[in-house]
Amino acid sequence: MKTTSRAVAQASAAEDGGRAPSARRTVDGYLSAPFPWYGLDEAFTGRRWLMQVGATADGAVEHGSIGHGDEPSVRSECTAGTGREAKEKFAVAVTVAANPVRRSADGTGLLEATSVSSAAWLAGVGLLSFTWPGQMDHTLRDDWLEQQTETAWVLADDLAGPDWSTLSLPVDGVPTPFRYRESEFGWVLAGSTQAGVHVGAYGRGMSAYGLGFAVVKDISAYAGA
Repeated sequence: MKTTSRAVAQASAAEDGGRAPSARRTVDGYLSAPFPWYGLDEAFTGRRWLMQVGATADGAVEHGSIGHGDEPSVRSECTAGTGREAKEKFAVAVTVAANPVRRSADGTGLLEATSVSSAAWLAGVGLLSFTWPGQMDHTLRDDWLEQQTETAWVLADDLAGPDWSTLSLPVDGVPTPFRYRESEFGWVLAGSTQAGVHVGAYGRGMSAYGLGFAVVKDISAYAGA
């Protein structure tokens, strides 16, 4: 999961589009996943929308994201050091298939195992992709993003560390422990489910406290939302 260049490319693509392109909304990738997708539970009554899936070289879907609330733009008004609250209120749920170390499709190497840390890192990078400190020159963004992405990986690799706290949230109605952290850019959390997947989430303008997660019953209903 530690692929800094990939994360930088994703963030740059989001920046170029302002808001994510409609092509990412295709439901096909979600439908081809061999695992259930998670989103906020029925207590959330706002807008829901598809984001994008991540797949291996042979096309096997390994993770993906579902947005809730306002669709964020890269140039958020919630910038480092301003103390202003974001006008955009959103929460994104990231579902990651729980996979062990396994051989690649071409048999030439091993694919990294996924874990709660994988979900935490993807959520951390997801939040960064919609973050841009207001005083930063455009030409410095890639360097800043790469540095922050590496920091997100270090934090995700140490979920027992002091930067994280424990937050209990319902998953399919069952109280479930999550690792949680806040920053000036928003919040990130990650945990595991009883359905064989890890769930990460990130957001801004919406409190993580009081959120709940549940299996999405009909992912196709989110297409074009």
